[in-house]
Amino acid sequence: MDVSDKSSANYGTAIILCGIFGVIGIHHFYLRNFLHGIIDLGMFLLFLFLMMDGREGLAYMVLLTDAVHTVFVFYLLITEQARDGSGRLVKLK
Repeated sequence: MDVSDKSSANYGTAIILCGIFGVIGIHHFYLRNFLHGIIDLGMFLLFLFLMMDGREGLAYMVLLTDAVHTVFVFYLLITEQARDGSGRLVKLK
């Protein structure tokens, strides 16, 4: 692999952000995947809105969808297959 194919984003930081703030999408903003970050944040805010509106069933479906997406991204990160906003792989070394 060429050095230019490796992301400048820190691998450990990306994993920690995904593990702790995954459903909010902070890790996407860190990796400069802004569209994914906005979608994740939007889904989390939609979850909160639906909970306050009394539609818990729909709220939990939205949260579950967001959580499944987060688990998938976390898997991609730990297997070093995730890419940053520039298309470079987020790798440990």
